[in-house]
Amino acid sequence: MDHRLIRSKANPVATFWTACEMLAWLGEQQAADQLLEIVEGVCEAGIMTKDLGGSATTIEVTDAVCQAIETKLAKKA
Repeated sequence: MDHRLIRSKANPVATFWTACEMLAWLGEQQAADQLLEIVEGVCEAGIMTKDLGGSATTIEVTDAVCQAIETKLAKKA
């Protein structure tokens, strides 16, 4: 197992970006654009792992993205 993952230092942003690409490939461009916007917003708020200049853990970045998704969905309801 990757030691960065165990220490919660792996950068999840690339995984989210890959999910955006997958959504676009599946014809879900609007969802892809929304996810990318959310991830960029989280990074712009300074919630990033150390390799991107932040101090957040993998879990903190992931939680911030998930919370932003939940907030966006709640506004639509």
